[in-house]
Amino acid sequence: MPTTPEGMPSAHPGGAVPHVDGAVDWSLLRERAIAMLDRAYAPYSGFPVGVAGLVDDGRIVTGCNVENAAYGVALCAECGMVSELVAGGGGRLLAVACVGRHGIPLMPCGRCRQLLWEHGGPECLLATPQGVLPMREILPQAFGPEDLDADRRREERS
Repeated sequence: MPTTPEGMPSAHPGGAVPHVDGAVDWSLLRERAIAMLDRAYAPYSGFPVGVAGLVDDGRIVTGCNVENAAYGVALCAECGMVSELVAGGGGRLLAVACVGRHGIPLMPCGRCRQLLWEHGGPECLLATPQGVLPMREILPQAFGPEDLDADRRREERS
């Protein structure tokens, strides 16, 4: 499998990493995600998750999972990261690394893939167990704001 310039496996031919300036420091994102593992609150599953994302203004936002005795209200790490993104002034995610206990890339759940799509779009890169992939390949035919806009336009014409 080809690798990115930072040594991460890439699913793209030649290891190309599309990015505004051509470089994503995957090592730094992974390091920040791993650091979040110690902050995770996972007393029920024992499965800490950490995540870090590169924002279009150069910030790195992070998150960790927060479990709850009422399992359905647990928060995934990506939820915390997106909350930090929005609370810090917004922006677009360009690249995201999500890791489990041993620092190995994890694939976000479906809900979190939708969050990443909303705040990063189809070209946002995700370090996956299969290599670095854009969201358009991870969540094909995703539902997004443009779907709501199209529905509103149809309604206005009616």
